[in-house]
Amino acid sequence: MTESWVNSARRIGVDLHLELSGPGGRRAALTRALRDAVRSGRLAPGTRLPPYRSLAADLGVARNTVADAYAELVAEGWLTARQGSGTRVARGVASARSGRHESAEPQRHAVAHATEETPSHARGPRHDLRQGAPDASAFPRAAWAASYRRALLGAPSEAFGPGDPAGRRELREALTEYLARARGVRTEPDRIVICSGFGHALRLLFAGNRPGTPDGPDGPGGLSRPGSRPGRPGAGGVLRGPLGVEAYGLDFHRGLLAAAGVRTVPLPLDADGARVETLGRERAVLLTPAHQFPTGGPLHPERRAAVIDWARARDAVVLEDDYDGEFRYDRRPVGALQGLDPERVIYIGSVSKSLSPALRLGWMVLPRRCVEPVLAAKGEREGWASAPDQLALADFVAGGSYDRHVRRMRQRYRRRRDRLVAALAAHAPHIEVTGIAAGLHAVLRLPPGTEGPTVIAAARQGIALDGLAGFRHPDAQRDMTMGEGLVVGYAAPAEHAYGAALEALCGVLPRG
Repeated sequence: MTESWVNSARRIGVDLHLELSGPGGRRAALTRALRDAVRSGRLAPGTRLPPYRSLAADLGVARNTVADAYAELVAEGWLTARQGSGTRVARGVASARSGRHESAEPQRHAVAHATEETPSHARGPRHDLRQGAPDASAFPRAAWAASYRRALLGAPSEAFGPGDPAGRRELREALTEYLARARGVRTEPDRIVICSGFGHALRLLFAGNRPGTPDGPDGPGGLSRPGSRPGRPGAGGVLRGPLGVEAYGLDFHRGLLAAAGVRTVPLPLDADGARVETLGRERAVLLTPAHQFPTGGPLHPERRAAVIDWARARDAVVLEDDYDGEFRYDRRPVGALQGLDPERVIYIGSVSKSLSPALRLGWMVLPRRCVEPVLAAKGEREGWASAPDQLALADFVAGGSYDRHVRRMRQRYRRRRDRLVAALAAHAPHIEVTGIAAGLHAVLRLPPGTEGPTVIAAARQGIALDGLAGFRHPDAQRDMTMGEGLVVGYAAPAEHAYGAALEALCGVLPRG
């Protein structure tokens, strides 16, 4: 790096004339100042921005502050970043001088950019209101990078060897403390097995249930007896069916279970969650007790106790999917069902909603008798989660960065939830909104006969969302249906594009 190049870069930073003011920290102020400079036309499309360290030195801020601001604006579509070309103002972004509607500018650019440089199957919708996706632009890059660096520098040499199929001890210890404190989970590190997410957990738990193999393990109630070795051909799985499931849930999970040869039996739902009193001869049940997916609402306390009593009487097991237990807004936190009986509940969680689905990190908190069978089912090392990623997450959790990120995102998602509710109250007051006390989505109740046409109309306007019927179990009876509605996610859109997404949504809803 030559002195003349550095001086040139510094001059670019000085010439930006950025004023860091207004609410929030230095990162928020810098992001806002850069966005305003692009929007006003002071930074023209194609303008190359200074390197992180140069702009940081000019403004008197940390390099991570500049890096995070750049990354957020790249994710929103205001900037582009390419290897060897640096960070530039996106060429398709229109400034206020052009007279275009500002809220849609980067989104239109993203579509145009995808048309030119990406295959058609990779192009995204104009407005992504699908459930289950967090705000990708809010990933804590600087804090994660710091944890990753600390983890790599401090890792023992054996961390880069074959490892332990249960996962890194450091992560299991960090999760033991965090889950006890934040979710009321009762466990110890030796009862936690690291996996690659909820789907991977299901595959491990029901390995060996495929058609043509014996009907599961030889223990009563669908649980393997100590010393059995599931996971080998003909040995059955850790659990076996039939499996009780909520009448509404992810079709993807039902598909995984069907592929494993597991028959699922739908349980009716009402305002108090799954009607667990309808459980009969099922050997296990899969529930979302903290916040039923997708209809919303926690499992009623009496039903929480009842399903534990059922599991004890049947020598059965409860699978607890705690998919977004950290994100609650208008009620006190609901502790994990696992805390009522750690030997009857398998608790499953991941970072797919709280951090990013790209990390592929999750965990199972198991009854003692399930640990060995799950490890046997896990098998070859190719299916294990990355050890460096596990070490980084351990540092991220133990150092408090995970708590800080969750609190920050809880506030952001609550504001978005409130904006959705306010927009509907103003433009579609006849639409009832439910399931909004927690989570990353809401359910919009629709008049009979309007769900299908509304989903089609939304797709034509470039709005990606889901109809409630798409989550209904195919064997659900008429008395199990929850009516018609839309499942609308409010986490995925970039901050600047959210207002336009709400406006478009209100435009396709049935009129009162």
